[in-house]
Amino acid sequence: MTHDNEANRLSARATRYARLGVNAGALAARVGVNRLRGGGRATDAKALASALGSMKGPLMKVAQMLSTIPDALPADFAAELMRLQSQAPPMGAAFVRRRMRAELGPDWGERFADFDFKPAAAASLGQVHRATSLEGARLACKLQYPDMASAVETDLSNLDLLFSLRRRAGAPIDTREIAREIRERVREELDYQHEAKVARLYRVMLADRPFVRVPRVEESLSTRRLLTLQWLDGEPLVAFETAPQEARDAIAVGLFEAWWRPFLRYGVIHGDPHLGNYTVAASGEGAKRSVEGLNLFDYGCVRIFPPRFVRGVVELYRALEANDKARIAEAYAMWGFPKLTPGMTEAMTVWARFMCGPILDDRVRTAADGVKPSEYGRREIGQVMRALKAEGGDLTVPREFVFLERATIGLGGAFLRLGARLNFHRIYEDAIAGFDEAAVARRQAGALEAVGL
Repeated sequence: MTHDNEANRLSARATRYARLGVNAGALAARVGVNRLRGGGRATDAKALASALGSMKGPLMKVAQMLSTIPDALPADFAAELMRLQSQAPPMGAAFVRRRMRAELGPDWGERFADFDFKPAAAASLGQVHRATSLEGARLACKLQYPDMASAVETDLSNLDLLFSLRRRAGAPIDTREIAREIRERVREELDYQHEAKVARLYRVMLADRPFVRVPRVEESLSTRRLLTLQWLDGEPLVAFETAPQEARDAIAVGLFEAWWRPFLRYGVIHGDPHLGNYTVAASGEGAKRSVEGLNLFDYGCVRIFPPRFVRGVVELYRALEANDKARIAEAYAMWGFPKLTPGMTEAMTVWARFMCGPILDDRVRTAADGVKPSEYGRREIGQVMRALKAEGGDLTVPREFVFLERATIGLGGAFLRLGARLNFHRIYEDAIAGFDEAAVARRQAGALEAVGL
C-alpha cells in the first residue's frame, strides 16, 4: 500500500473521531425527543450502535465495557453494543516499518531474525505481529496504532453521551464513579510499559500455577507503544465447546485460577475476560483430546484493589452463606458503598446471591444450572432495579465494583460456553482457606515492588 493511501485511511479514521461529537449531540437530542413522545427505544438503540460501530476503535471498547455492567446502559442499548466487533483497518507494511522505526530506531530490523508485516491479530488500540528473535525465540509484537492517545481522549469525552442515555431511561444507579474508573483504566491501557510490568506481575502471582501460562516480556524490544512478548501457541476457547467434559472442566478450573487466585491472594484482577484474551494449549484429537494449559494474554486492563476491598468480597460470601443481614451490610461498606437503606441492601443482596450462586451451592453443577444463557440474570436484575427505584434511586456504585463485576460476568460467560460441570463451592473454599487481609497486603506490596509498580 502506498504512503498516500495509508495517510488517507488514517485521516479518514481521524475525521470519523472528530465527527462523533456532532453525531453524538444530534443522537442525544433525538433520544430526548423520543423519550418525551414515549417511544423510539429500538430505533435509538440501533442508531447508537451504528454511530459507535462506525468508529471501529477505543469508544467501541468503552461501550463494550459498559454493556457488561448491570444497568449502566438500558438493556436494549447494551444488547446492540454487544454486537459490535473491532474492525479497525490494519496498518500496512510501509506504515508498520515507520512505526517500528519510531519505537526501536533506524536499525530496528536488525534486532529480529524475522518479522511478519501481516498482522496476526487486531485489537482496539493496536495490532499484533509475529516475529522471531535473534536467538530464535518466537515473539508477539503488539504495536499501537498512531494517535491513539488523542483518539481515546475524544472517545472518553463522549462517555457522557452514553450515561445521559441511561439517565433518560430513569435508571436508579449513579454512574459517576463508573465513569471515573473506566477513564482511568482505558488511559492506562495506552501505556505498554505499564502493561509489561503487569505481565511480569502475573508471572509472579501465578508462578505456582503452571497450568496458567503467562508470556515472558522481551524488555529490550518493548517501549511505551510497542510490547514484545513470548509467542504462546493455542486454540480459541470456542474450539473446545464440544471437547470431552474432562477437558472443558480443566479449562474452567484454569480460568478460575487465572482470575480469582490473583484477586484473593494479591488483590489484583484481570478486568477483561474477553474470549480473545486467552487460548488453550492442547494435544490429541476427538475423545483423546488433552488440555495442557491455558494461555492468558492482554494485561492492559488490570485492576489493583485495596486489601480491605478483597476482605469485603470474602466477607460478603461468608455473610450470604450464613444469611446474616448485619454482616452483609458491613461487607457492602467494605466495598465502598455509601450508607445504604435497608431496602437498598436487600435489593443488592438479590443480585449478590445470583452472582454468588455457583459458589454458594455445594454440589457439582454448571454455572447457569439449567437456566438458558439468554435468560441468565434477567429476572434478578429486573427485580433489583425495581427495588432500587422504589427506594428513590441514585445508588452510588464505588469504582472498585466496576471491573470486579465485569470480570465475574465475563468469566461466568466463559463457563457457560464451556458447559463446565464443577463444584464451584469447593474450588472457592479452597481459594479462601486461611484468608487474611494483612497477608494480602504483604503479598501485594512485595509483588508490586518486585515488578516496579
